[in-house]
Amino acid sequence: MALEVLLVEDSRTQAAQIKETLESVGLKVRIAYDGPDGIREALENPPALIVLDVKLPSMDGFQVCRRLKRNPTTQDIPVIMLTEKTSAKATMSGLHAGADDYIPKDIFASEHLISTLQELGVLE
Repeated sequence: MALEVLLVEDSRTQAAQIKETLESVGLKVRIAYDGPDGIREALENPPALIVLDVKLPSMDGFQVCRRLKRNPTTQDIPVIMLTEKTSAKATMSGLHAGADDYIPKDIFASEHLISTLQELGVLE
């Protein structure tokens, strides 16, 4: 059975591209388009992994990550932040919020994401 990933990404175009990347390595992907929906999805049906954007409407990815990591239901789910915010400060904020990895959206993002999934043991 394919592992399920929850992707929290407000850009439908980017969500489709990331979903395609994840599905190409055999993962099943659900998408939430904002933070509150992402948190609700994670609590109602906990995924094996969460891929989270930082720039989201109503609640940013740092807030979403902190809430997920504080909740006993979701605290052990790996969270990978995948974002355009690439400053050292943003990276540290993501890691302090509890993210397991922080990946900049650049031309290497897909490869980086897949190698991180392998390191986390999500992929064989």
